Amino acid sequence: MDLSRIKMVVTDMDGTLLNSNHEVSERFLEIFQKLRERDILFVAASGRQYQSIVDKLLSIKDDIVVIAENGGFATQNGTEIVSTPLPQIAKNKVLDILRDVENIHPVLCGKHSAYILNNSSKFEEKLQEYYSKYTVLKDLKAFEGEILKIAIYHFESSEKFIYPAVEHLESDLQVKISGQNWVDVSSPNANKGYALQKVQKLHGITPEETMVFGDYNNDLEMLALASFSFAMENAHPNVKKAAKYSTSNNDDFGVERVLEKLLS
Repeated sequence: MDLSRIKMVVTDMDGTLLNSNHEVSERFLEIFQKLRERDILFVAASGRQYQSIVDKLLSIKDDIVVIAENGGFATQNGTEIVSTPLPQIAKNKVLDILRDVENIHPVLCGKHSAYILNNSSKFEEKLQEYYSKYTVLKDLKAFEGEILKIAIYHFESSEKFIYPAVEHLESDLQVKISGQNWVDVSSPNANKGYALQKVQKLHGITPEETMVFGDYNNDLEMLALASFSFAMENAHPNVKKAAKYSTSNNDDFGVERVLEKLLS
C-alpha cells in the first residue's frame, strides 16, 4: 500500500477517531502536528453539531476542515463551504410521521443550535455529548428557523425502532442510520460525500490523494470518494463491505495506527 500521494485525511468522529469515552487521544494530536508539517489537510466529518466537533478538537480547530451534521454544513477557517438546509415542508412531514413512533427523541439541527422538546431529562443528558448548544421548545413544528437535518434518537436501537418508520422517505430525502441510537433525515444532497467532494474540488485533491476512515452508514458516500478507504474493526457490516481496507477499533487507536504508517 503506497501512501506517498496522500494529501488529505478525512475521519468520522464517534466510533472512529473518538474512543468509547468520546475522547480524542493525545497520540492523534501529536500525529496531527506531523500531518501539518507535511501539508496534509485534515478533515473531521461527523453527524455531530459543528460546535460539538470544534469542542472536541479545540486546540487544532483553526487548522482543519469541519464537516458537520452529516455533510449538511462544512467550514474552514470560519468560511462556509457547504450549507444544505432541510426545507420546512419536509421538516413538518417528518415530524408528522414521527408523532406515531414511540420512545423516540427528535432533534432539529441548526447551524448554531439544536432544538428539542422538554420531555425527557434522561435524553437531554445524553444529547449534551453530541450537541454543545441546544434550545428547548414546546413545539418543534412551530419552529420556522433554518435547520440542516432532523436527528432522531432511540435508547435501544435506531435501526430497529426508527428506521422502519422513515425508510420510505429515501426516495426524496437522505435517511441515514448514523449510529447505534441515531437516524438522521436531511436534504437529498446533505451527506458527507457531497460535502467532501466540495472540499476536494476546493483544494484540488483527487480521490487517489484522499484517505477516509469511517464506521457507520452515514460514512458510505465519503468512503467512496477515497482510494484509501478504511473501515474500523467496530464498523457496521455495510461499511466493512464498502471500504477497501480495515484497521483496528476506535479503542485500539485504529486511525492513529494507519496515520503513523502514512507518516513513516
